[in-house]
Amino acid sequence: MADPTTLPKKTDQQGLRAFLHGLPAVDQTGAQERAARLASRSIKTSAKAAAIDLAISMVDLTTLEGADTPGKVRAMCAKAVRPDPAVPSVPAVAAVCVYPDMVDVAVDALRGTGVGVASVATAFPSGRAPLEAKLADTRAAVAAGAAEIDMVIDRGAFLSGDYAKVSDEIAAVKRACGPAHLKVILETGELATLDNVRRASWLAMRAGADFIKTSTGKISPAATLPVTLVMLEAVRDYRAATGRQVGVKPAGGIRTTKDAIKYLVLVNETAGADWLSPDWFRLGASSVLNDLLMQRRKLSTGVYSGPDYFTLD
Repeated sequence: MADPTTLPKKTDQQGLRAFLHGLPAVDQTGAQERAARLASRSIKTSAKAAAIDLAISMVDLTTLEGADTPGKVRAMCAKAVRPDPAVPSVPAVAAVCVYPDMVDVAVDALRGTGVGVASVATAFPSGRAPLEAKLADTRAAVAAGAAEIDMVIDRGAFLSGDYAKVSDEIAAVKRACGPAHLKVILETGELATLDNVRRASWLAMRAGADFIKTSTGKISPAATLPVTLVMLEAVRDYRAATGRQVGVKPAGGIRTTKDAIKYLVLVNETAGADWLSPDWFRLGASSVLNDLLMQRRKLSTGVYSGPDYFTLD
């Protein structure tokens, strides 16, 4: 029997639709040009060193493959705590993200380190499952020790205009999270327009999201600068309207230090310095970590490390 404490409350579909479609339209060309202009900013060497360490501290180191094993997860957790074993001053990453059945392995490996454990849930990456299955997935991950849950919205429902269903499911998953934070994945590559990205961002925040996240990393395009710009504007405006701060996580397609720093500039210039913290901004980009470490080593030694110096994840 369904648990009445976690069943969705029925949202006013007409009122929600009126609100979302009443949001200001996004100037797509303007968003693209502003994102490109901010991405072209030059960073001085001293600022670059600080930006690299900040970016490392914002990484969610992730493994979400069918072939994941406890050994692979433990190795990833070791890297999360000490990204460069030869240089203790390198900060730990923000969190590791795994499937629900690997949460207990990650929790055990990271106990006492300060690195968080996140888990995808709600029929990741498709989001196509009955609500009770999504809630059971969430509860299992939280019970195993996950401090963060990454859920995916039902894009089919959103694109067909059933905003109330999407909102109600987010709210129900949020209740099932208990003390865990909820990151809501919009899968922006399937939303087609920046107007939809803005609407999905506001919908998720109103329904209780602690973070809004661009992508699962399983489809292309994943994170882009214009999409992230629109999401940062949304969290900025949402805090101004409600007083509640919500985080942002671009995920997928961020592969180089240059890419990561572009996102940090975007955060600072759009939402503001209040979001320049792992508490409010994350990079879902495991592949970028090695490049950040290589660039950090280059700044301190003047030479690049060999391509096999850091572990491959």
